[in-house]
Amino acid sequence: MARGRRRHGARPPRRRWWYVGAAALATAATVIVTYGMWTPAGTPTAHPDRRTAAALPTGPSDTAPASSPSSSPSPSPSPSRSASPSASARPKPPATAKTQAAPATTVGAGQPTTAPAGKRLITVVNRTPQTVWAVVTNTSVYPAGRRLAPGQSLSVTVANNWGGRIWGRTGCTEGTAAGPCASGDCTSVCSGGNPPTTLGEFTFDAYAGMDFYDVSMVDGSNLPMYINVSHTTTSDPVSSSGCYRGTCTTDVDCPKAMQALSGGEEIGCKPPCAAFGGDTYCCRGAWAGRENCVPAKWPVDYTQVFKRAEPYAYSYAFDDGATMPCKGACYYRVTFGTTAGST
Repeated sequence: MARGRRRHGARPPRRRWWYVGAAALATAATVIVTYGMWTPAGTPTAHPDRRTAAALPTGPSDTAPASSPSSSPSPSPSPSRSASPSASARPKPPATAKTQAAPATTVGAGQPTTAPAGKRLITVVNRTPQTVWAVVTNTSVYPAGRRLAPGQSLSVTVANNWGGRIWGRTGCTEGTAAGPCASGDCTSVCSGGNPPTTLGEFTFDAYAGMDFYDVSMVDGSNLPMYINVSHTTTSDPVSSSGCYRGTCTTDVDCPKAMQALSGGEEIGCKPPCAAFGGDTYCCRGAWAGRENCVPAKWPVDYTQVFKRAEPYAYSYAFDDGATMPCKGACYYRVTFGTTAGST
């Protein structure tokens, strides 16, 4: 436009300089706007917590994810989400007497950090203040288990169609998890520890390329546990520090009547059936089946003892809202520990 105007005659030098200055300002503005719309490769995005395809985060976070798992076909009975607490912003985990400062996580030499094609990676981390013997069924870490001091971790690769359980044993006296142990114990070959034992349960490639997994406290609890997923397009429903829908992982506040003791020390919290017996709490007789086994109708709903500590976990046999899906060749990180122990 300025060039067209100059054809009609000469302009005073002062006005010519004004046009040059205006053109320079316009060029600078264009560069700034263009740069603001373009993010250079490698620049962090505004929401790094949404990167589910990357490796699992190692840093703590006390914020629960905004999304929750959607209902999906499952090998277990159809889910019911009513047991889950409502979300609230930036949950603050309450301190408990059992919670201590988190030890730094260390990875043993020679452990895999990724899996070859057709395989999956499972990492188990001990964020508790005690030694745990971790067991992963259908792997080399079974049945003897792997000793994990506070802060230590182990990693194993498994087949794409793997299925099994993960749990921790405590107070083992012979240097392995084969027994005898104070909690999570069983014979040298078993599918799960004797109650009370917290279990991680997994079925890979179960339906339409989806995995299903859960934390189960149906058999009571001996250790806090939460599970994270990565290498997937599925949003992780649990934060890297164990928060879910506004509530974070804590130690179980076990009523005295449900406490499992060894040498006078509490080693876990029994499920209601083991603690009190009877058809009601064991869902037998008139209380058998999904339509009759309704904890809200019990004299005392003891499932809430576990649900308050781990809102994402199975608290009784038909608590199927706790089944979680993961799409694709997912990697898993199983953490023994509470949110307070991870920060």
